[in-house]
Amino acid sequence: MKFLDRAKVYVRAGDGGNGCLSFRREKYIEYGGPDGGDGGRGGDVWVEAVDGLNTLIDYRYRQHFKAPRGGHGMGKNRTGAGGRPVVLKVPVGTQVFEEDEETPIADLTEVGQRVLLARGGNGGFGNTRFKSSTNRAPRRANPGEAGEERWIWLRLKLIADAGLVGLPNAGKSTFLSHVSAARPKIADYPFTTLNPVLGVVRRGTASFVLADIPGLIEGAHEGAGLGDRFLGHVERCAVLLHLVDATGEDPVAAYRTVRAELAGYGRGLEEKAEIVALNKTDALAPDDLDGIAARFAAETGVEPLRLSGVSGAGVDTAIAMVADAVNARREAEKAGTDTSGEGDDADETAEGWTP
Repeated sequence: MKFLDRAKVYVRAGDGGNGCLSFRREKYIEYGGPDGGDGGRGGDVWVEAVDGLNTLIDYRYRQHFKAPRGGHGMGKNRTGAGGRPVVLKVPVGTQVFEEDEETPIADLTEVGQRVLLARGGNGGFGNTRFKSSTNRAPRRANPGEAGEERWIWLRLKLIADAGLVGLPNAGKSTFLSHVSAARPKIADYPFTTLNPVLGVVRRGTASFVLADIPGLIEGAHEGAGLGDRFLGHVERCAVLLHLVDATGEDPVAAYRTVRAELAGYGRGLEEKAEIVALNKTDALAPDDLDGIAARFAAETGVEPLRLSGVSGAGVDTAIAMVADAVNARREAEKAGTDTSGEGDDADETAEGWTP
């Protein structure tokens, strides 16, 4: 299934049914009077978060959703039927915005959450509503009101507890495949990951969801490479695991490039808890690795972990640190003092790995 995390959709609620202009006419009843019923209410348009979806691909080929109008009123004081509602089913983690893509309407973070997008029009009054002591035979009925309509943007942000960031070919996919049952594409060239990938990491009896997003390059926040559009999928994370290729030409420059892109993207990502690790250490001699780590710590002020997604060296330590950060955020959420970001725990999407 193709991954789609943004979609523009037009929704229109149903119009209300027209009121009826009718009079009771029966044999032996000389003054039957008005008996026109009211029109039915138009159908509403809702958006609902459901389980089992992880993409907005359903809205790639259908962008218009219209609810049916209410039934017209009829004689004998019969009210028209209400229009059936239309429900847009979206994955958990979907945000709804106005057409300007800036004004939020809803953030659906739990299964079963639903929000009214467009309200159906009220049905018109039949002429029975207008009878009075001075107007015994009203010849007036109202038309139904028009339903609401609007363009909206759906934007999916995957629910993950921790995120993997780094330059292309930093070994993020290899690391994810080692610690979870996820099987992202792995190759010896950049940008093998074109869409975000989720994996469930198990540590003892606990587990958390780890997200791998496509690599960032310099200028990503200005649209270079795949841009920074996928960074939204780690906005809800409690911690970022920043992998730096220890075999690269300049690990310090690589680290600073990604940090600059996080700051350029904004929305609090540069302030999130971060664990930095030098990856691919199995390809370096111990002495060379010591020199690279010492230089990295001296120039960045960050003491990096050392790990290898291929051999598994140092992976347990990194996973333990990530799990501790995730558990701390969960405890803060339970206590109602969460300050690290938005979002709830995600459902498990794959069989995990136990160290």
